[in-house]
Amino acid sequence: MINKHAIQILPLILFLCGPFVRASSYPTVGSVERLDPRMEQLVPQNAKIEILAEGYVWSEGPVWVAKGNFLLYSDVPTNKIYKWKEGIGASVYLDPSGYTGKNSRRGESGSNGLVLDAKGNLILCQHGDRRVARMKSLISQPRSDFETLADQFQDARFNSPNDLVFNQKGELYFTDPPYGLAQKEKDPQREIDFQGVYLLRKNGKVELVTDELERPNGIILSPDEKTLYVANSHGPRPIWMAYDLKPNGLAEKGRVFFDSTSYRLKHPDRKGGNDGMKVDQQGNLWATGPGGVLIFSPKGEHLGTILTGQRTANCAFGEDGSTLYMTADMYLMRIKTSTMGLGF
Repeated sequence: MINKHAIQILPLILFLCGPFVRASSYPTVGSVERLDPRMEQLVPQNAKIEILAEGYVWSEGPVWVAKGNFLLYSDVPTNKIYKWKEGIGASVYLDPSGYTGKNSRRGESGSNGLVLDAKGNLILCQHGDRRVARMKSLISQPRSDFETLADQFQDARFNSPNDLVFNQKGELYFTDPPYGLAQKEKDPQREIDFQGVYLLRKNGKVELVTDELERPNGIILSPDEKTLYVANSHGPRPIWMAYDLKPNGLAEKGRVFFDSTSYRLKHPDRKGGNDGMKVDQQGNLWATGPGGVLIFSPKGEHLGTILTGQRTANCAFGEDGSTLYMTADMYLMRIKTSTMGLGF
């Protein structure tokens, strides 16, 4: 059994052993559940779930940085961002990452979702500072110096921005559940009485996309950007929604893409809620949920699941686009796929 308190031990061993150590030296866990023959074109039969690093409190928000060939990801409760690079392992990249105030605070304070803009700048959802921000420094020379991109809607502070995605116009969709507030929706510091999904225009204007979800969480666009997918991490209503988008980028109507209620009842041992997600070039959705990463066709058909055995928060394609990195509770994991993530 892996010691959850030991971080970087395995990557350090790999580094000391030199560049000829193969990926098989990483411990493997879990399995791949194949419910549909189409899974054979998505995940190889011999694919293994590898544990790359461990010891986090709640890992989240992975993003691949192609220019440096490394992965960034948040550890939300500890207010840090980590960097993982093959042959070197994991190290603290940014501290603090989501709360820059001097006074102590309760609640989840760190950064959550991370994304790169068209210029390669790091954009962060900051729970503690209750905003979407841009890191001012170069990604190769990080420091906790941020520029606010959005922190209010109609003169009221956001709850705690959680996850985000850019469209091709350079506009930013993001979700705003109450997880970063000490008392969640009952917190006296709360200024917006709903959990919204928003669109940040390039001119800085923030527009509401929808306020119908109890816990809007993960968010991603279809390859043609005609559909916006949003995960609802609300226990009583664990659904993924698909919103048809109008030419102006706002939602025309929404439909339930997949309801995991019966799935959760069928598999009570598969822990975790509907959370972060990514899309591949064919439009398949790779969505973290109960048990690991659920893979859906563009029509909402559940094709299979990458069973990590952990509460899995988020995922991101990296390297050449065919490797899926997963932040799963205290771990950072990866698996080889037979598809390519969107943007590669």
